[in-house]
Amino acid sequence: MKNRITEIKSALLLSFLLTATVMLIPSCQQKQKDQIIEIEKPEYFLLRPEIEKAYGYSHAVKIGNDIKISGAVSMDEEGNPTAIGDLGEQMKNCYADLDKILKHYGCTFDDVVVENIFTTNMPLFLEKAAYRNKIYTNRFPTGSWLGVKELALPGLMIEIELEVHKN
Repeated sequence: MKNRITEIKSALLLSFLLTATVMLIPSCQQKQKDQIIEIEKPEYFLLRPEIEKAYGYSHAVKIGNDIKISGAVSMDEEGNPTAIGDLGEQMKNCYADLDKILKHYGCTFDDVVVENIFTTNMPLFLEKAAYRNKIYTNRFPTGSWLGVKELALPGLMIEIELEVHKN
């Protein structure tokens, strides 16, 4: 009798588990059907298309709410370095180009979360760094300042790259 009760309990438990499993399968499949996964397509931006195509880069790429901006340097529309020997003026030119890119995406310097600066003359950059107070009026982003031997073209003294999070 005891064995028969154990067999009945086992059969009931097995029956319950099978029923629960069968009932859950459509539920799991339904959840998968109801979920919509949006794939963010990168949006590329070229500030100076001919120059950027010649060197093989995009000045900015936006994916979702995040924007990566390549290092801006002081150059004219033909790609020639400008303000040779004047790091302060080169810095202003970099920020002017960065501002154009930010505006293209409806952003400001308040949306910048990372700023990396590369310079061939760190002591001079440190003298001129206070200019950034005119750029970042609310708060400063994270980032790094790196002294480098040289930049892409002779005469360039500073390059500034940004990462942006658009709210």
